Amino acid sequence: MSLLRRFGQRGRRTIVAVVLAATIVGGTGGWAAGSAQDAVTGPAPGAAAWRADHSLGQRLPDPATAAPAEVARFFRALTEAQRQELAARHPLTVGNLDGAPVALRYRANALALKAERDRQLARATDPSGTLQDHQEARRTAARYAELLRPGRRILAFDPRGRGQVAEVFGDLVTAQHTSVFVPGSDIDLSSADRQRDPYGTPSGMAKSLRAQMAREAPGVRTAAIAWTGYTTPVGLGPDAATGRLAEAGAPRLARFLDGLAAVGAPAPALLCHSYGSVVCGKAVPRLAQGRIADLVVFGSPGMRADSAAALRTTARVWAARDASDWIGDLPHVQFLGLGHGTDPTDPEFGARRVPARTADGHTGYLAPGTDSLRNFADIALGRYGQVR
Repeated sequence: MSLLRRFGQRGRRTIVAVVLAATIVGGTGGWAAGSAQDAVTGPAPGAAAWRADHSLGQRLPDPATAAPAEVARFFRALTEAQRQELAARHPLTVGNLDGAPVALRYRANALALKAERDRQLARATDPSGTLQDHQEARRTAARYAELLRPGRRILAFDPRGRGQVAEVFGDLVTAQHTSVFVPGSDIDLSSADRQRDPYGTPSGMAKSLRAQMAREAPGVRTAAIAWTGYTTPVGLGPDAATGRLAEAGAPRLARFLDGLAAVGAPAPALLCHSYGSVVCGKAVPRLAQGRIADLVVFGSPGMRADSAAALRTTARVWAARDASDWIGDLPHVQFLGLGHGTDPTDPEFGARRVPARTADGHTGYLAPGTDSLRNFADIALGRYGQVR
């Protein structure tokens, strides 16, 4: 009996993964594409000034350690004038403080974006800077100006690194059904709503889902959140093949979801694309039961969990992959830190399979007219009997 036959299917996949990794790393003198990223963690800039602020005669909740429920109680005890004063003095902190009132976070992030835009405009004309510095500053300022357009609801904004942002589509305060999108590789503040390949971006996915829900359930109030709140991998380098960035992003996602519950938003459907499903796989076991209603992973390389039961959630777990998605060609194994484990669409994983016959490629699941989009909308609306 051959070695491969003795190992069985899982063993064969593991050997394939090792051979592929050795070929890529050894044969090219390093990973073929992609660059290692420094994960952004901890509270946004300005936390030290916030902690030192005793203007209210009391200690403010620590943005690094205070639970969102504690933050919510703190703000409920303040007058509206006190809330606005804190947002004006500490916009980056209040704008990213999970548990703070939604409308207050919108205002704080608008103030933070304006300040960062003005800082970049000054940098663009700084005589000590290079031409490249000036060009980069102008691009960044223009991006901040886009996020400041009337009607945009920015629930989180962090200028560190490649930038992070969370944008709300719909009225989160009055929504009957909510959804949160977690993106995969190559998404950051500059590309969260890019025009090219829009349904591969969290903003494009969120807007498409809301439009489909409006078609299927007119009059039902919905909100969708495009959450680019972690440092995503760039390209197909080691970051995409390991769980390092997912480990760093999972606490941020869990805290964000706790924050939604703290302000009274209904438990959302959590939709996780590509590497985003690795982040979700690490975040969901951290959540209290009932924090999310449904967990939907699509185009997933694996969740670093052997089964849906291993996620330790009472949420319904769903998985989708279309036949043309290249992610299906990857070996779904985990070995020496490489790979993300069992394929969530494998019946042995235990997720409910979501048909995606008419989706195209790795980023086509939310494209209008696809069966996957219709099914995702039914899940987000709680119409489980209509998922087909």
